[in-house]
Parts: sequence; C-alpha cells; structure tokens
Amino acid sequence: MRHTNQQTSTKTLTDLYRALDRAEAVTITYLDQDGTESIRTIEPYDIRTTKSGRIEVRAMCRLRGEARGFLVHKIVSYTLHRMAFVLDRPEATTPAGAVIVVRSPAQLIARELGRDYLPSRRIDQTHTSLAA
Repeated sequence: MRHTNQQTSTKTLTDLYRALDRAEAVTITYLDQDGTESIRTIEPYDIRTTKSGRIEVRAMCRLRGEARGFLVHKIVSYTLHRMAFVLDRPEATTPAGAVIVVRSPAQLIARELGRDYLPSRRIDQTHTSLAA
C-alpha cells in the first residue's frame, strides 16, 4: 500500500497511468465529500483535469458497478494489483452523444485539446462580445 502523503503527486499519477495502460485494477482509500474514508477497487480508464484545475481519475467502481470520478488529492492511499479489468467501461462520447473512436495517440491528444479549448457554446456573428 502506498500512502499519497509520503510521495509526490507525480509518483501517484505515474502509478495510476501505469494501471490504466496495463488495464489493471487499483484499490484506493478515498475521502468522501463528508470526510469519511471508503475503500474502493477501481478500474481507471481516463485521467483528466477538471475546470477548477483538479486532477480526476475516471474509473469503473467495482463497489457501485458504474463509472465514477475520483479526485487525486482525496486519494489517501492505493494498492496496484495485477488483476485485469472485469467491468465494461462507457464509450467515449461527445456532448451530442455521437461515439468517438480514437485510433492513435495523435487523435487522443487532438480530442483532449479540443475538449479543453473549444468554446462551450456555439459562436456566430451575433456574439460581438467575443470580438478581438
């Protein structure tokens, strides 16, 4: 078991990315919103930055059987396993519900940049407040 307060966040993220790449489960001790600790075994499928700048691990939770988000700064400790994923993860979709197929690292990078930098609402010629 690795305690996150005894290592850098870079080391924690490296281990979580390794589990994601190898498709192996991770057991975490997590602080819930009300401050209580819970132990979950998760199957990470995405690590992203939230709008507030926090790092979130999107994972299938074996306890709940569905996709959940876990903020990295609330993970108290974790254990990497050599157990393969058993839960089906959700398909990557756009806000409109169309399925996105990512076939290369370049496509993944383009998708992430597009999600982070594209405007959240449609822009046309009537939006004069956005003019340079």
